[in-house]
Amino acid sequence: MEYSHKKAEMNGLQRFLDAACLTPIGALGIGVLALSPLFPPFNQEYLIRWLIMAAIVGAQTIAFDFTAGYINVVNFGFSAFVGLGAYSSAILANHFGLSPWITMFVGVLPAALLGFLTGVLTLRLRGIFALCMTWFIGLAVMGLNLKMVWLTRGPLGLRCPVLFNSSSNLHYFYTILIMLVLTYISLKWVVRSQMGLAFKAIGQNMEAARTSGINPIRYRIINFTISCAFAGWIGGFYAHYYGILTPDLMHTNKTVEVLAITYIGGRVSLWGGAAAAFPFLIAMELTRSSLANLPGLNLIIYGLILVLVMIYYPGGVVQLYRTIVFRSKNRTFKMLANANAAEVTAK
Repeated sequence: MEYSHKKAEMNGLQRFLDAACLTPIGALGIGVLALSPLFPPFNQEYLIRWLIMAAIVGAQTIAFDFTAGYINVVNFGFSAFVGLGAYSSAILANHFGLSPWITMFVGVLPAALLGFLTGVLTLRLRGIFALCMTWFIGLAVMGLNLKMVWLTRGPLGLRCPVLFNSSSNLHYFYTILIMLVLTYISLKWVVRSQMGLAFKAIGQNMEAARTSGINPIRYRIINFTISCAFAGWIGGFYAHYYGILTPDLMHTNKTVEVLAITYIGGRVSLWGGAAAAFPFLIAMELTRSSLANLPGLNLIIYGLILVLVMIYYPGGVVQLYRTIVFRSKNRTFKMLANANAAEVTAK
């Protein structure tokens, strides 16, 4: 009876993890990350801020990989959609007195709408042409942000209310961590659906997908719109965490940072970029604070690491993880096989 009860508990836990699209190692990693700000050295405020920054970028890599990994379209204007969600939420909160908890969700709509229109205009193109068009639209959005001083205050900076009236960053860390996990689970559910199968088919071979009855343009637009909607949601948190926005949020180098971490983490996984974001962002912040007289060094390091990953380990962190798991299973299988052979010989 006790064995049956334990087996039922294990089956229930496995069903829960499957529903959450998590492995036991993934769930353990999230648990460790959630507890880390409670213990030294990560209980210091500046390190919690770094963890928040890493979680923001990690959540962005999930939304970015949803498009770059599954339909093979690199959204080079991604940060403009993050910024649009941030500014929309901030303007609504400032002008209409709405709670930031509401405006964060309402601000998703302009980012999703622009994502849809961008998809309609650009996703009939392929390869470098689609990339360039998304980049140009991102530059146009940033340019409008700079010029519409009456609404966005341009380079002067737009102030907005924060989520918590507290000097502690701990509340913000748990909020963005929950947002990161929800972004992953939501997009993973989409990937596991029939729509996700269409995305994968388009990403692998668009012509073969077309001949099998899939409308590539329709599914690419849907994918792009969903990705931009989540980018806008994350941007809303960014706005109400920092409390001030400048057009630099929409700059291309922000997209390059997200792109680099996504590729270092491993495409077509959703979780790879998020897993890579925490160690890399913390390492970059240490580098930036130690070598403050060398601005832009972090982007050079990103570039070098990205080149090395593409040459020697193109699957990134995800490929490394899968290699370790595969070798561990092989080693366990061989040990069991040898033990069984020794038992048979002894008999």
